Amino acid sequence: MQGLHKISEAAWCEAVRREAVIRPLAQCVRPGRTAVALAAKHLELSVAQTYRLLRAFRSEPVTQSLVVASGGRKKGARLLPPAVEAAIERGIEAVYKTREKPRLKRLFRQVRHDCIAAGLKPPSLKALLARVSARSLKEMVAAREGPDAARDRFSPAVGGIRTATPLQVVQIDHTLVDIQLADERLRAVLGRPWLTLVLDVHTRSVLGLHVSLDPPSTVSVALAVAHAVLPKEAWLVARDIDLAWPMHGRMGIIHLDNAAEFHAKALARGCQQHGFRLQYRAPATPHHGGHIERLMGTLMQRVHALPGTTFSNIAQRGDYPSEERAVLTMGEFERVLALEVLGPYHNDVHTALRKSPAAAWAEWIAGGGRPDVPRDPKAFVLDFLPFEERIVGREGLRLFGIHYYDGALAGLIGTGTKGRVKYDPRDLSAVFAEMPSGDHLRVPYADLGWPAITLWEHRQAVRALRAEGRRAVDEHAIFTAIEVQRHVVAEAYAASKAARRSTARLGQNRQGDLASHQPPPSPPTAEQDPTARVPVITAEDIAKTEFWS
Repeated sequence: MQGLHKISEAAWCEAVRREAVIRPLAQCVRPGRTAVALAAKHLELSVAQTYRLLRAFRSEPVTQSLVVASGGRKKGARLLPPAVEAAIERGIEAVYKTREKPRLKRLFRQVRHDCIAAGLKPPSLKALLARVSARSLKEMVAAREGPDAARDRFSPAVGGIRTATPLQVVQIDHTLVDIQLADERLRAVLGRPWLTLVLDVHTRSVLGLHVSLDPPSTVSVALAVAHAVLPKEAWLVARDIDLAWPMHGRMGIIHLDNAAEFHAKALARGCQQHGFRLQYRAPATPHHGGHIERLMGTLMQRVHALPGTTFSNIAQRGDYPSEERAVLTMGEFERVLALEVLGPYHNDVHTALRKSPAAAWAEWIAGGGRPDVPRDPKAFVLDFLPFEERIVGREGLRLFGIHYYDGALAGLIGTGTKGRVKYDPRDLSAVFAEMPSGDHLRVPYADLGWPAITLWEHRQAVRALRAEGRRAVDEHAIFTAIEVQRHVVAEAYAASKAARRSTARLGQNRQGDLASHQPPPSPPTAEQDPTARVPVITAEDIAKTEFWS
């Protein structure tokens, strides 16, 4: 039976009239022929039609079963020969339901070719469209756009995240930004940066962010969390930003997707140490991460107005020369992004809140809310760094094939107890040994003559040495290989985007993102030697930063 809302008023009135006559007959066990004939006369139907109505009503004793059936061909009836129908089905499966998402005319040409080859009359484009439209839309989206797209469009978006106060639940996510950045020396193209954002679900405020040329990792998550939890006054001063960013503080629950960096031991231990609870998004529930994904989309739309944007896809970009128009450096983009967040985003009325994020946060503060801040910022950041477990030997600690030593380790020699040794992948010149007291001891290279290096450089050097056939890779070989790599990078600086990107990583590390709140040094001019030695992090640099002071 068709739905009640699809029945015309005239057809329904006629069904009601029939029900008044047919229902009494249906209540009789065996109505006589005379009674049926009288009912037929009253309804102006034949006796046979009346019996059919009686059978239909007894089968489904509701008025709708007596609706006058519309004449003509039933909707969806197929009149094409079975062989043509089979050709259409084969074409839909083999051509139309593919990830290349061909247009209907492509399917039409294929079906027409197959029918002519088989000596059949090809169907019309209209007939083909009717067959495609009759298929499940969910089935088509899954075949042409993938199961994730189908789930996003057709799965019920019930439930979600509910909060009572700010900082109760925050979300963290990454995105590859739709913009090409330039280096600070020659303004040549570096490529697209990654952005990590921390969002407070209750007020929709951005608590923190981190921009990097490196893909998402444990360190980028640690930096973003540290930026979100700790006050940002010095960070804003270092970037010459004269706007308030009061949003910060310890969070209750960190809501994440299931990316590998969100399952790292360092993040789990750091959260356990400070009472943050990790909550991972359940599979097939993309709407639970909708808050931060919508924010990402909002910011990307605004990024599209900046020079060097790549837009969201090729169609949007058209013939726009993204790399030729790339002029913003990493530092400049980070500043522009922060201004965008602190200006328009935080002060625009949010449709779900019916107020701006800044106003929502201010209301909480005015009502007595106070963000909780760690007493020791240095220890807080260290708690989120990646770590390895090591035993202290007579030569100190050995990590990544490099020896580290400090006299304060002497009391741990010979105990045979494994301890956690934390490290910053962007500066391996020192590691941080977790002492039995719970404090961290900064342990430098045993050979203080070695330059500071990154874990990325270390891995590149070891890979190169292995490629040369070396089975054993010692400390001296590692640093020698890195020196050679840096020399090659410096010589290729002006010609290679990959080399510029490698150099920019080191420059970014030199500025100490982990907590650098000092104004970055003035970049060398184009007239200066572009092959100068790449700057690296030193112990003094870290000591100057707010987090490490």
